[in-house]
Amino acid sequence: MKKITFLGFLIVLLPAMLFAQEKIEAPVWNVGDKWVFDREEPMEVIGGDAKWYSLKFSGGIFPKVASGIAILERSTLNVKYMLEKEQRKEYKGLRKRILNFPLTLGKQWKDICQMDIKSYVGHTVAVEYTETYRILEEEEIEVGIGKLKAIKLEYKLESSGRGILGWTPQGESKAWYWYSPKVKNFVKCQYEKAYSEAQFQQTGLRENWKLVSYELKK
Repeated sequence: MKKITFLGFLIVLLPAMLFAQEKIEAPVWNVGDKWVFDREEPMEVIGGDAKWYSLKFSGGIFPKVASGIAILERSTLNVKYMLEKEQRKEYKGLRKRILNFPLTLGKQWKDICQMDIKSYVGHTVAVEYTETYRILEEEEIEVGIGKLKAIKLEYKLESSGRGILGWTPQGESKAWYWYSPKVKNFVKCQYEKAYSEAQFQQTGLRENWKLVSYELKK
């Protein structure tokens, strides 16, 4: 009886053990792949070669007011450039490494970016952001297209403002993203209450979103 119970326990535990050891490589995208969300604008792959993908976006994983064409490294899906008037400009904004393949449970990485932001009173304030990413677990979640197995990613954003006394902490926010290997993209995002990525502007406030449809070309 004990042997049967132990075998049953292994059957339940085995998928989690296998996933914990699994290394998830970057997905292969094709021109025409498209993801539609309930609040954020769609993302669509509009170009690609042996090293890069071109992704048309508006909002989404990027700053709320951003839109355009991003150039992502094929092997990691790190965002390297933004296309401006047919010229590639290095992207130095938030979440440029939010997808940092290969992915494994427990993987953690950090990034830092600085930018100048206009305050409520019109002054320009230098802000430094420290971004911490951590792969938490695998979950089965439900979105507009049904239930999916997804990898949960925690995103912590800490900001500091530069004043006459140096850098002063301004606050911390967290968000959680769910990436689905089947869908080849994020399928859900949840922001903690009062999340903001621009401590001196209302433009930093965000709303939760989910995937409602997608199309993958072959």
